[in-house]
Amino acid sequence: MRIAIIIVRLLLGALLLFASISYFFHLIPEPEQTGNMKIFNEGLKASGYLMPLAKVVELIAGLTFVTGKFMKIGAVIAVPVTLNILLINAFMMPEGTPIAAALFLGNLFLIYANWNSYKHLFTA
Repeated sequence: MRIAIIIVRLLLGALLLFASISYFFHLIPEPEQTGNMKIFNEGLKASGYLMPLAKVVELIAGLTFVTGKFMKIGAVIAVPVTLNILLINAFMMPEGTPIAAALFLGNLFLIYANWNSYKHLFTA
């Protein structure tokens, strides 16, 4: 189990770091989007803050996963981001759903693996 946690943690961290760093430094060109996804993405850009905020959260979570420091809080702050990635892909870009699902399930796996640290949050 310990090796699985390390592998999932590093893979998720690398994916989140790559996505956030490539956004900020424009390392890869944005793919051409059509239909509702194009409208949605234009709305995110028009807000001016929402996409950079999501990418900063991805960067912080990715750093916590790769370094292993503060990983438990990193897993918690990554849940809304990974859930939104999954839902956006499921409803607007179905071809990306398998990778998005793996990202979200990996995040849930890390939370499950450290459940003893979180379970007191769910008691009355």
